Amino acid sequence: MKPAVSVQNIFKLYEMDGETVHALNGVTLEVPQGDFVSVMGSSGSGKSTLLNLLGCLDRPTSGDIYFGDDDITQLSDNQLSEIRATRVGFIFQSYNLIPQLTVLENIEVPLFYAGGVNTKMRKRSMELAAMVGLADRIKHRPTQLSGGQQQRVAIARSLVNDPYFLLADEPTGNLDSATTEEILELLTNLNKQGKTIIMVTHEPDVGNRTKRIVRLRDGKVASDRELEKMELSNV
Repeated sequence: MKPAVSVQNIFKLYEMDGETVHALNGVTLEVPQGDFVSVMGSSGSGKSTLLNLLGCLDRPTSGDIYFGDDDITQLSDNQLSEIRATRVGFIFQSYNLIPQLTVLENIEVPLFYAGGVNTKMRKRSMELAAMVGLADRIKHRPTQLSGGQQQRVAIARSLVNDPYFLLADEPTGNLDSATTEEILELLTNLNKQGKTIIMVTHEPDVGNRTKRIVRLRDGKVASDRELEKMELSNV
């Protein structure tokens, strides 16, 4: 199956206090279309750096990153901004909703970076609100919602431009166990519908809900394991 994302021999180096820090040290990774991958590792393993590169928020020192057939490392800053707005759906631990906007307006935020909201896109935004169980809350503001509801808004927002893949950064990190289960079930259903998801997490129980676990250590891929169907059914 054609990769949605392909990372080829990526290095990311930083200069700190006269020393060179290897945040990523030759990472190669392919994520096929329709995969659901959790990226795990201890602090300093390179998770955040990889997340920033996949989100087009930073550039590698060397190596290539492909979205489909497109090498995004060769793009200009303006082109990367367009990629962020149209081809990557972001889900953050802290939701990153705009408090002055309603649920529906928050879902529509990416549309303003991609040309604005028309009647068709307004309908899609309302359908997404219904899909995440918030059809009756579209006029509410974030402060009127629970943490789980806010994360549902963030998930709907991540889907509004029908991105190549979703990039989830500790999406359950601020949630209790019951709400975590609800959000993981929502992500699992999205994956079953064909959406590719790359999720960074430090929680083993959360990582075990995906199809595959990639572990980073010292800027390298330490292991890359597909979860057996039996493991998934027992979680």
